Amino acid sequence: MAKTKSKELHISPLGRVEGDLDLRVTVDDGTVTDAFTTAGMFRGFEMILKGKDPQAGLIVTPRICGICGGSHLYKAVYALDTAWKTEVPPNGTRIRNIAQACETLQSIPRWFYAIFAIDLVNKNYAKAKGYDEAVRRFSPFVGTSYEPGVTLSGKPVEIYAIFGGQWPHSSFMIPGGVMCGPTLSDITRSIAILEYWKDEWLEKKWLGCSVDRWLENKTWNDILEWADENDSQRNSDCGFFIRYAQEIGLDKYGQGCGAFLATGTFLHPDHYTKPTIEGRNAALIARSGIWDGEGYHEFDQAKVREDHTHSFFKGKGALHPFEGRTEPLDPKDAAKENKYSWAKAPRYDVAGKGLIPLETGPLSRQVMAGQGNAKDYQDHDGLFSDAIKTVGPSVLVRVMARMHEAAKYYKLTRKWLDEVDLHDKFYIKPVEHDEGQGFGATEAARGALCDWIKIKDGKIENYQVVTPTAWNIGPQDGEKTHGPMEQAFIGTTIKDMEDPVELGHVARSYDSCLVCTVHAYDAKSGKQLTKFQVNNFC
Repeated sequence: MAKTKSKELHISPLGRVEGDLDLRVTVDDGTVTDAFTTAGMFRGFEMILKGKDPQAGLIVTPRICGICGGSHLYKAVYALDTAWKTEVPPNGTRIRNIAQACETLQSIPRWFYAIFAIDLVNKNYAKAKGYDEAVRRFSPFVGTSYEPGVTLSGKPVEIYAIFGGQWPHSSFMIPGGVMCGPTLSDITRSIAILEYWKDEWLEKKWLGCSVDRWLENKTWNDILEWADENDSQRNSDCGFFIRYAQEIGLDKYGQGCGAFLATGTFLHPDHYTKPTIEGRNAALIARSGIWDGEGYHEFDQAKVREDHTHSFFKGKGALHPFEGRTEPLDPKDAAKENKYSWAKAPRYDVAGKGLIPLETGPLSRQVMAGQGNAKDYQDHDGLFSDAIKTVGPSVLVRVMARMHEAAKYYKLTRKWLDEVDLHDKFYIKPVEHDEGQGFGATEAARGALCDWIKIKDGKIENYQVVTPTAWNIGPQDGEKTHGPMEQAFIGTTIKDMEDPVELGHVARSYDSCLVCTVHAYDAKSGKQLTKFQVNNFC
């Protein structure tokens, strides 16, 4: 049988919410054979911060993102804590952890219903047995699960605002602790809000069972059996999604690079009172680490590099963020050097393998939870380590890892709220050193988020932010190795070239933004073949 001609799909913008990411894929015989992601917006926050007061990062970096500004604040304050050698009282760490966890808890249902699940009602699935039920539950605005899922997603950040004064864009975390002195009323109100969110959405709508019953699942087969265990679980949004996702094939593609990174998050209040770069890993509750596809490695920030060979910046090569440079080029000029994205290409130096791309995000976090040698206060959960070893990473597995965190983060948040000591301090004033360098990191909803700061003469000499989106959607590096999401697109079979919803599933499983309007071009002539909307929803 003669092969069909190669075609290119140009998807611009690649976003349901934010229009700053484009995708170009080559399709041969219905299968994606090459992929290039382009971050189309110049950010430049590193340039804004240079020369500013060291605490400017607490104000500026939370404005990088409107949905995870608290995560930016969390890692920015730890970067300064390590640079200034502060002391943070346990209460300060607890409140920071509560705020960080609550921001992620709001993101989980909001992302699933408002960003990901909309594609489940695509007309291409009209012949699936579960299609009518998917439409009933997940149709935007009118689905029976859509409105409560999106509406109730706002509850956890009400807790954030109780402590932080506002959400988003709070700056209440400061070196040495937090700028709040909560009352008993604040704590009891926060607990009531958290329990309401758990009762009305997490258990009632999503799980159809208790949090504790869900957390009994230890293997991927346990999850599949759980979905049919009883009518309540079977008819829950989670139970239905698991069955429907397998019916439409979301377990068959979107594997990515198969190697994972988590920088970890949630510092133990009693084990990180004097933050240092070297002491961070041992104090983490949700652990850091690297899975290179064969084994685990300890995370070391010194092994991170940013390759800008194919990025719209001067020069090429890979630099550690402490030495990072942000010197933009005109994209038209940069294209002559085969540069195609404003994103840099983060890489990690793995012994014996060199600089490799790593996926980050909820699946990565849950893979790291499967490491051995956990301390008694650290998360140890082998569920998704089992999943990637038995069924492999995919769109479905990536989505389920994120939803799994709703139960885990609820339990942690409730524990910290119960532990807040209203009679103890929340802040210890630090010495503001004129010289130093620091590293701060956390796990935003989308993955590893890190700051590196160098201070000289009381001013910021260099500041580098490496985001989870950069790890996942970064371009090729100097060795022409594709980034994780580019690799995840490759191998995907597209059934309808005029409506490539499969590409939407892959992108959204990373919680990136994909297009509502797609243009298809003939690879040879450049002639536009068609123009259409995915899901008729922007």
